Amino acid sequence: MLREPISITALSSISALGNSTKEVWQSYLDGKHKFSRVKIGDQTVWASELMPEIKSKIEALRNSDSKYRELDPSVLFAMHTARSVIQDAGWNKDAFFGINIGSSRGATTLFEKYHREFLEEGKSSTLSSPTTTLGNISSWVAHDLKSKGPDISHSITCSTALHAVLNAVAWIQSGLTEKFLVGGSEAPLTPFTIAQMQALKIYSRETDNAPCKALELGKKHNSMILGEAAALACLERGQKENALAMIKGVGYATEPLEHNVSISTEALCFQDSMSKALGDMDPANIDAIVLHAPGTVKGDLSEFKAIEKVFCNKIPFLTTNKWKVGHTFGASGLLSVELALLMLQHQTYISTPFFNQEPRWNAIKNIMVNAVGFGGNAVSILLSK
Repeated sequence: MLREPISITALSSISALGNSTKEVWQSYLDGKHKFSRVKIGDQTVWASELMPEIKSKIEALRNSDSKYRELDPSVLFAMHTARSVIQDAGWNKDAFFGINIGSSRGATTLFEKYHREFLEEGKSSTLSSPTTTLGNISSWVAHDLKSKGPDISHSITCSTALHAVLNAVAWIQSGLTEKFLVGGSEAPLTPFTIAQMQALKIYSRETDNAPCKALELGKKHNSMILGEAAALACLERGQKENALAMIKGVGYATEPLEHNVSISTEALCFQDSMSKALGDMDPANIDAIVLHAPGTVKGDLSEFKAIEKVFCNKIPFLTTNKWKVGHTFGASGLLSVELALLMLQHQTYISTPFFNQEPRWNAIKNIMVNAVGFGGNAVSILLSK
């Protein structure tokens, strides 16, 4: 448990779910997935794309400053979302606050473009190095906001956004800063990125009306689908009047890997991270868990088994958003936090089509959010109303 609570005073996102809290909530209520068949390179695959109106805003941002025209979509996604979230939190642009925004893949669009040009021409573009570094994301957000605090970018694959939360919690509790802007941004709908997931044999090839079967524990085929998104949150020390929720506990763990991409059968890393996040709290007091559950056969089942180990016969209500919006890699953890915050705000459980479970009671007070990435880097965040 934390020495003192930390407030989430704002959270903003862009994804196939929408561009505002109202749109995102309506997307969760409509019971429909947000996937479409998208042509990427020479093939057509399932994916979740930003809505056209969001794409228009991103292009307007790109064209608003000559320096922004050469930036990768992952950077522009974060910049757009950062402007929105600090306005919602009431932060001044030039205030002192830290920034930690990560990405699993980083500047995929630009990197593939520059590499293709290098293979064709035998030389590299002038801006190929500075515009494809992972540090671009936080650095350009800091530039755009004129913030004065530290800015950090990192990649811990799919748990990137929740690791940003962990880092911010450490900074805030150390007394080095009072506020931190955290999250993740991902623009993975590129030919090479899709090909990497297909090479792992985890990308969805479903042909029915449920292309991603996240949290369907009996499925026989992997059904992960990628989506583009950015999600950022404003964290502040102590309990603020405008808090959307409080961070009451954080947990983290890694485990020795049996394979480059797998976690153990009972996800020991998740068992440890959830136990740390719980601290002294009775597991029976957790009302819901937003699972990582990417839609893979082994990933979904191992996380469920870890929950069984930690919660025994007091398993909370389980949900995930991957069946609806897909896996947004470095942004996925904060999109899961967003779902948790909306359930707390509206006191409404959002279920999945594939896991039938009745909540133990109507009130929602405590929700745990999980994320894990390649390398077995698990994070669990405990949120309270």
